[in-house]
Amino acid sequence: MKKRASLVLALLLLFALAGCRYQPNKLSRTDYLLDTVVTLTLYGAGEADLDAAFGEIRRLSDLMDAYSPASDLGRLQAAAGQAPVKIAPETMELLLFARDMYEKTAGRLDVTVGPLIDLWNIRGGGHFPTEAERSAALSLLGMDDLVLHEADGTAYLARPGMRLDLGALAKGYIADRVKALLLDRGVNSGVIDLGRNILLLGEKPGGEAFSIGIQSPGEAGELLRVLALRDRSLVTSGTYERYFDYGGQRYHHVLDPFTGFPAEKGLLAVTVLSDSSLLGDALSTACLLLGVDEGLKLVDSLSEAEALFVLEDGSVRTTAGFPES
Repeated sequence: MKKRASLVLALLLLFALAGCRYQPNKLSRTDYLLDTVVTLTLYGAGEADLDAAFGEIRRLSDLMDAYSPASDLGRLQAAAGQAPVKIAPETMELLLFARDMYEKTAGRLDVTVGPLIDLWNIRGGGHFPTEAERSAALSLLGMDDLVLHEADGTAYLARPGMRLDLGALAKGYIADRVKALLLDRGVNSGVIDLGRNILLLGEKPGGEAFSIGIQSPGEAGELLRVLALRDRSLVTSGTYERYFDYGGQRYHHVLDPFTGFPAEKGLLAVTVLSDSSLLGDALSTACLLLGVDEGLKLVDSLSEAEALFVLEDGSVRTTAGFPES
């Protein structure tokens, strides 16, 4: 009897240890990068994996920093109207995607919008431009004057004063690249949070979905929906995030390349659910520029994405496939 009891106890202990072995440890790290709070939460990973992921974020951020003279974008701006510039394969990949999205959005999503962003200077406190200033900035926009030579890895801004800004795309692209890096390292469960750009690696240990909330615009702590998601991207862009007040009116940071003013499409926020964080990032901003009706048409034309729109009156509209909760 004692031998049998000992055997049962040994087997129970073995199963317990085996169970522990398959419960991956949870690691999390937060830093301020990409002009936002970045948090990576990984299961079954080590500190070296976190180091590699944050290293990749910094590397790509340095390539695509619109305000660094040493970045690809900085060197392109310095050589605008003079000569092509050799750029990294990652920058080329993103610029080719930007050109495709420019066409899909009938010119609304335009990465040559840099001069307009500089003019309004919302990140620096805001400047309400004169009509002459706005016209001068608009004259420097134009994707036709961004010349990409994929074969030799060069890009060229054809007119002096042109400047690129990848703010509507870079976080999504970087999130996708970090996910690919982590999967290559054998990490297949976790959350990449690049400040309203959420990208999931697989599911929780044990097979549960991750619970991801969509925050109500301007209502701290209030959630519009909580979604059970696996291996998806959820990106939110809003007109309420960055702004300044002038003459009794509020001016937000989503600038329309057609008018030179912040977009006025009756939207507070757009959340996009997709497989690719880059696509979600691009669509969430594009829809703010297009408005709800044209935005719905655009997202509906893409089988890999769904979207939720929050209108200025507080109402919500979604594509047919966007989950309720």
